[in-house]
Amino acid sequence: MTGTNILSKPIRIVLRWQLIATGVLVLLAGLVAGVHGALSAALGGAVSVCAGAVSAIVAAKGKAQSAEGVLVNALMAEAVKIGLIVILLGLVLATYREVVALAFFGSFFATILIFALAFFVREHE
Repeated sequence: MTGTNILSKPIRIVLRWQLIATGVLVLLAGLVAGVHGALSAALGGAVSVCAGAVSAIVAAKGKAQSAEGVLVNALMAEAVKIGLIVILLGLVLATYREVVALAFFGSFFATILIFALAFFVREHE
């Protein structure tokens, strides 16, 4: 399997939606707050996209044979996602002094909400 084939169709679609939303928010933040606003929105979206993608990979790698195994895989994937979000948010806030908080957190929360929509995307049409 290649890197993109391990992710299910709903996850790939939602990651694409997140990237599109991030792009739109980068443009809007750039118009309103300039370069730092655009970069802040890009970083906020990137935190969510990266955490979601890594979480999906962790979930896809687990081959559970029981209900307990499925639950453990799901919890492990969520723990990885939350841990990565905390680390990446902290890293951005600690290193980028000119961060535009509204653009950064707005983009982050918008893309997090989009990731939650993966539940509603159908595997087969």
